[in-house]
Amino acid sequence: MQISRFTQTRLSVFERTLGWLDHQTLARTFPKSNAAHLTTGLRGEDAAYFHLRRLGYTIVARRWRSPKLRGDIDLIGWDGEWLCFIEVKTRSSRSFQPAEVAVDHEKRTMLTRMAQEYVRHLESPDQVPVRFDVVSVYFPSGKPEFEIFRGAFDWK
Repeated sequence: MQISRFTQTRLSVFERTLGWLDHQTLARTFPKSNAAHLTTGLRGEDAAYFHLRRLGYTIVARRWRSPKLRGDIDLIGWDGEWLCFIEVKTRSSRSFQPAEVAVDHEKRTMLTRMAQEYVRHLESPDQVPVRFDVVSVYFPSGKPEFEIFRGAFDWK
């Protein structure tokens, strides 16, 4: 799906504004000793959100939580007819193991349970094709680089 030049410009302005606001909020909310990996993770989720929007995803939820379950789903969105539950993993460099390796069995189980809870509240849950995607975000030189693994795992 191709998006118009106007929409791309609007997304770019919105992305820069949101980045600036996030930076201001973090600077005022968290002490300077805040863990760097948490800040990197939030930057990665924001970058993935805008990247997926540029690719044509329609994001319907960010950091979705259920009152019944522990954890959250980073992004939920539609990619065509597919409802995608998206886990974002961020690293500051590619020096160590790939970011997507962090989506282990325990994380997949948690995401599956959360997705089942989300889908249960849809109008026709058995008719919605569901997919689990993993987005790896790297910040080797300040500008994000992305790897998207569509259908990284299934319900089982």
